[in-house]
Amino acid sequence: MRIVIVGATGNVGTAVLRRLQSLPERPELVGVARRKPDDSAPPYAGVEWHSVDISSPTAEAQLAPVFAGADAVVCLAWLLQPNRDEPYMWKTNVRGTEHVAEAAAAAGVPHFVYASSVGAYSSGPKHRRVSEDWPTGGVHTSQYGRQKAATERALDRIEAAHPAMLVTRIRPGLVLQADAGAEIKRLFLGPQIPSGWMRRPRVLILPLPTRMVSQVVHADDVADAFWRVLDQRAGGAFNLAAEPVIGPAEVAKVMHAKHIPFREPVLRAITGITWRLHLHRTDPGWVELATNIPVMSTARAREVLGWVPQRRSLDVLREMLTGLADRTHVQASPPLKR
Repeated sequence: MRIVIVGATGNVGTAVLRRLQSLPERPELVGVARRKPDDSAPPYAGVEWHSVDISSPTAEAQLAPVFAGADAVVCLAWLLQPNRDEPYMWKTNVRGTEHVAEAAAAAGVPHFVYASSVGAYSSGPKHRRVSEDWPTGGVHTSQYGRQKAATERALDRIEAAHPAMLVTRIRPGLVLQADAGAEIKRLFLGPQIPSGWMRRPRVLILPLPTRMVSQVVHADDVADAFWRVLDQRAGGAFNLAAEPVIGPAEVAKVMHAKHIPFREPVLRAITGITWRLHLHRTDPGWVELATNIPVMSTARAREVLGWVPQRRSLDVLREMLTGLADRTHVQASPPLKR
């Protein structure tokens, strides 16, 4: 099997490479990235690498020879920064994904797998779980949600125009791992906010809105789901998340703090002001996303794929805090290294 992974050097891409390279019968792996990694180091060694900027108008032509003869194309490429320049991010995230999918269809690739997100879903309930048929209209006050929703619509059009190509959409919660600690600090916190204290967090109070309820999943468990989709040629959408669901009480438990309910509008306002002052890199849309996205059911992934996450959500959160504190990274990967 020849598998092409677009965005193979990021958080999820690195985990997918690890998973595929662990197979008894290792597939032929092709990596596409804007910046090539050090291919002498694992998990990037033994991979055929190509440097392509998928936002470029010439991306489809550049990708055509790379995709020739591929059994599957996995698209993981996505920008989270610079979030002060949404048109720039749109070119890569929405138009770039369209370029990849159109190039895969033109090359006759039989299976296209896209890394979507819980962020693609429209606002939904926190008290019950939604399945993959929940509307994917995004949360419009979040640029991440808007772009994920727009990409889902683009894939709808491409899937309808190319029925011979099986399309799969993976929709995980927050994908975390220690190796992405340096990257996540850079993307969401920035240099102004220290993170060393997160190694053994002791916080007296944790003021968070009660609706700030999210789901997380370890990157290695997400990678396992990608492999199962590829191996079984499973189409459609799959929600991925570990248990339990994480709300303010669970975060407070991990941080040894007492949760104090906090008003959502106040938190949005504070986040917006501090973001505009360049004190951190988390735009207020992430607050909107966390307080509005629904809680997902993962029943389809468990039943169809036989997927069971190996790490509980609270352990994933603890691992991520340690990774943030230590700024853990994969030196051979341009996106992940410090």
